[in-house]
Amino acid sequence: MIDPGTDGWKQRESKGFMANLGPLWSRREGDEWAYGVIADDTHVNVTGVIHGGMLVSLADQAMSMVVWEAMERTPCVTIQLDTQFLSAARPGDFIQARSRVIRKTRSLVFVQGTLEVDGEAVLAATGIWKAMAPRA
Repeated sequence: MIDPGTDGWKQRESKGFMANLGPLWSRREGDEWAYGVIADDTHVNVTGVIHGGMLVSLADQAMSMVVWEAMERTPCVTIQLDTQFLSAARPGDFIQARSRVIRKTRSLVFVQGTLEVDGEAVLAATGIWKAMAPRA
């Protein structure tokens, strides 16, 4: 069994939809954060590999967390997320997400991200997030 805690990862509390994907792990890497999930049998599709929807959800969550910090914790919403599946992930894999801000305006953030297993990219993503207007 994989234990990311032995490599400096810390388990984060997940609420809502993300709680269904399993515990989310995080680790500071220089000025950036990495996030990860240990894939298990609840994440598989009918062919036995990790479901694409799970991978996209992890990418969206990890990229959103980078946006949250870049926008000084202003709530933002994903308005576009483009993904490319590059390889399969399997139960037992520790899927790691890394993201970086490409461009930021007052209300938009453009981000690139990848999901990797053992250094091999399984998904690449680009997306745009928009800062939410305060509720009246």
